[in-house]
Amino acid sequence: AGGNWIIDQVKLIDVYPQAEQLANIRAQASQGTGGAPYNVLINLAKLGVDFPLQAAGFVGKDALGEDILADCKAHQIETKWLRAIATAATSYTDVMTEQKGGHRTFFHYRGANALWKGEDLDFQKTKAKIFHLGYLLLLDALDEADTKFGTKAARLLAAAQAAGLKTSVDTVSEDSDRFSKVLTPALKYVDYCILNELEAGKTAGFKIRKSDGTLDTVSLRHAAGALLQCGVKELVVIHFPEGGFARTRDGKDSWQSSLNLPQKYIAGSAGAGDGFCAGVLYGLHEGWELQQCLLTGVCVAAASLSHPTCTQG
Repeated sequence: AGGNWIIDQVKLIDVYPQAEQLANIRAQASQGTGGAPYNVLINLAKLGVDFPLQAAGFVGKDALGEDILADCKAHQIETKWLRAIATAATSYTDVMTEQKGGHRTFFHYRGANALWKGEDLDFQKTKAKIFHLGYLLLLDALDEADTKFGTKAARLLAAAQAAGLKTSVDTVSEDSDRFSKVLTPALKYVDYCILNELEAGKTAGFKIRKSDGTLDTVSLRHAAGALLQCGVKELVVIHFPEGGFARTRDGKDSWQSSLNLPQKYIAGSAGAGDGFCAGVLYGLHEGWELQQCLLTGVCVAAASLSHPTCTQG
């Protein structure tokens, strides 16, 4: 897994303030993992998978970078392609989590991740079955245009596919119109596209929530179909607080509701999406039925909700 390597500094606040108003930090939750590859690989390690895990990307030559490398080593994640560079600091995010309901707001410093292009990755020298890349829209060098492939990320994914790996992508949730420009070119070189409902809707051009906030399941299915038409080879998976949905290239749909959890169980939702993604990728790697992949996804997401950080649940 390659892409964003981030340290999350999670703070529990009483309320999210209006501009120029004050909120109280009630607790400084423990420092946590952040970024698609970091969260997914740590989750897979904690799930006890029996296949090797490899990390790719940049961290800074600083204390946070040392923390990330040590964490990978402790979880037996190979770091041959996770390099410490002197030209930028390790990326971090201040995560403001409201005590009631676990809603969170992110203040992000891009740091070393912005420079990573994946050029040192040699897909011929890995025995990995899957290459997971994320988050698109938050990897400046890979989000850049490429004359042949559309974006640098698309070029990297094409190289992985050419070497025989299955490719998987995730993107970040942002309020912008960049989704179709940055994500769409990459989809031609993606086997498994795993997004949340906001990201899928923005990329495909559908509103997946109705005005009352409920899920529009018709729009959801249309969005999945549109993403497949953009070139996704095998599978589109869309996750949302209510559960998960998958559509295969041959048009087979699968639904899975999320676990019904008591409100007091939910300590924070920061890692739920990557937890879901890790569970689904675990199943795909092992060749499970799609329904079992989705069930594993919602279970890992539910475990993630039990802690304010992304992976300590």
